[in-house]
Amino acid sequence: MQNKLPAILILLVLLPLLRAAHGQTSPAIEQFLRHKYMQGASFSFVARDVHSGEILYASDAGRRMTPASVLKLVTTATALELLGAEYRFTTTLEYDGTIANGILRGNLYIKGSGDPTLGSSHFASDRGSEAPGRNTFIASWIDALRKHGIRQITGSVIADESIFDSEGVSMKWMREDLGSYYGAGCYGLSVFDNLYSLSVHTGAPGSRPEIVSCRPAIPGLRFHNYLTSAPVTTDSSFITGLPFSNDRYLYGALPANRRHFPLRGDIPDPPLFLAQYLHECLQQEGIRVKGGPSCFRLLQQANKWPATERKTLTTTYSPPLREIIRITNQRSHNLYAEALLKALGATQYRPKPGEVISSTGKGLEVVRAHWQEKGFDASLWMSDGSGLAISNKVTAASICELLAYMATEARQGEVFVASLPRAGLEGTVAGILKDSALQGKARLKSGGMSRVRTYAGYITRENRPCAVALFAQDYSCTMQEITKEIEILLLSLF
Repeated sequence: MQNKLPAILILLVLLPLLRAAHGQTSPAIEQFLRHKYMQGASFSFVARDVHSGEILYASDAGRRMTPASVLKLVTTATALELLGAEYRFTTTLEYDGTIANGILRGNLYIKGSGDPTLGSSHFASDRGSEAPGRNTFIASWIDALRKHGIRQITGSVIADESIFDSEGVSMKWMREDLGSYYGAGCYGLSVFDNLYSLSVHTGAPGSRPEIVSCRPAIPGLRFHNYLTSAPVTTDSSFITGLPFSNDRYLYGALPANRRHFPLRGDIPDPPLFLAQYLHECLQQEGIRVKGGPSCFRLLQQANKWPATERKTLTTTYSPPLREIIRITNQRSHNLYAEALLKALGATQYRPKPGEVISSTGKGLEVVRAHWQEKGFDASLWMSDGSGLAISNKVTAASICELLAYMATEARQGEVFVASLPRAGLEGTVAGILKDSALQGKARLKSGGMSRVRTYAGYITRENRPCAVALFAQDYSCTMQEITKEIEILLLSLF
């Protein structure tokens, strides 16, 4: 007994130091985990001082969890690292054949590089509206045709989206996401955020709402309306449909007796639609086009893709990457995130001889290789760039490590940190920590899906920035309730 006592005393002395070195589960975290709705749930949390590396708090930090939109931090950080803050996407208007006497004897091409911001509502002040002929990019394209004296085109308007493959959505996305406004496909050419807007008129409870209009008008798009007007105040509807299919199915309930209720869904085939849209705009401007609009996917399938030499008429540039990433993280823009991932694959991936890999797959390989080269924890199981796939898995520890690196070592660190919205003030976290001591002192990326609530970013503690990653999964309360409890937890810790 006398030999064992000193060892026990030593253990009692060292235990607090060991807990401090590996972070501690505070009483606030323990209380959070005792809530009834956390029984059977998973919770992972870590907070570390970004400069000293000291782990302030930790709870099951090495568990792989579904990150939801927090995964966008990985995608945007990698894009900044490899492409740079001033990188711009290009969309080029090109032609083949000859121009003589006002006639283009050939085709007009829209050559894409994956720009997700063309006509985007998030850059409406300088990119134009949805009305034909009033978009700045459409106006510049028409001006380019007129400068070359083109009044007639004997061929067609053709979208060239070939920089990415035709796998617009991840194979890991759920059926309920396909066709939705947040599940829009990502292609080599995008326009208007790849979304349309419906105006729906609802009547008495129990009646079938009426679809009044669709903007922009999409040729051949068919709506199968199974909506119901109900005595509710919130929208529980959803739109489903597959890529390249013109059939869209509307389910769920809308508030009754609304003259105009807005709904949004994804454009089924954005490259083909853009060719159709430009074709119509040219006709309205008096520039006749003889052939019907088409795109790379359709012409390649028919073995009719013209391998002809082209000349450039004009080039449209996206905003710089720093602005695209700001929207991606502040608004949690899935399309932007997927475009960044595919752009990484298109510009950085070096295929092996005979290798066949998707555009998304190339981007994922680039992301993994970059962070492995940095010596980071390889706990990044990614299926997409936006976090929409439930198969995505990360650890709080690995996300915190990435955040600390971006804040202290990355060349584009300031741009990255500034892209995260300030809690209580901006973006998707405007409603959390509002009017609290942490309002404006926390920059957080939020994530959420069914039974998943996540946050990651930076919180200032005693004038020192801390990297924070918090994942809650399979809880038994509502998302509003878990969000409120997480808010209380963060305020008690910081």
